[in-house]
Amino acid sequence: MKRITGIMMLGLLAVSAMVSAETIVSTHAVYGEFVERIGGDAVKVVTIIPSGFCPSHYDLAPSDLAAVLDASVILYSGFESWIETLADATAGRAQLVQLGGSWSTPDAAVAKVEAILDLLVERMPAEADRFRANAETYLDEIGTLADELTGRAASVDTEETSVVCMAWQVDFVSWLGFDIAVTYGIPEGLSLRDLVELAEAGRDAGAELVIDNLQSGIDFGAKLAREIGAIHVVLSNFPGAMPGSATVVDLFRRNADALFSAIEPIE
Repeated sequence: MKRITGIMMLGLLAVSAMVSAETIVSTHAVYGEFVERIGGDAVKVVTIIPSGFCPSHYDLAPSDLAAVLDASVILYSGFESWIETLADATAGRAQLVQLGGSWSTPDAAVAKVEAILDLLVERMPAEADRFRANAETYLDEIGTLADELTGRAASVDTEETSVVCMAWQVDFVSWLGFDIAVTYGIPEGLSLRDLVELAEAGRDAGAELVIDNLQSGIDFGAKLAREIGAIHVVLSNFPGAMPGSATVVDLFRRNADALFSAIEPIE
């Protein structure tokens, strides 16, 4: 009987822990991962935008609104035109927290992780030590990867490689030291004349790569690369959208590998 009572008590404690976990909504997978890595089982994370979607094209579904009913915090970047609709679904109970700017480099990711750590500690001070320990482990992973990637970039002389780059990948590509000679915006806003002018600028700069962004569409970049006679490289802004990119750390490594592989000599 005592054993049964003990098992029942453990079950009740587990249920209690699940009930007391705060629901944190992230509009995209990057901030969702940051919250999960810091918060552990003290948080329940709901992510809205699937990683393969262009955020500016995503439309809220009724299931998204239902999923946030118990949210205590909504994290967003600022490009989500429907954020107020999402907030309204919580009947004003959720704290809206904007973390604007890039997360696309290890340095930028560190800043976002630290901001989310501060937020979670403020909301759940009893868990502060655990949150800080989780964050420290995660930040060590990001820092180790950053050292690895910058070392490899130096070894292949990325600064000697001229590239054409989609605007949403500029931060990461420049962080690796590539010479960004030409940039271009969202493909749906570009014309045939833009293609011709960008190709001319890319040829004049001796661009070896056209670096594209998966979520914004890659057909324009592929055409541009053909016009220039450059290698077309596709990167992603979100984890999980491409093979080998399940986490943010995986994403940074996968994106870097794609770039390095395009310029490293074949042995």
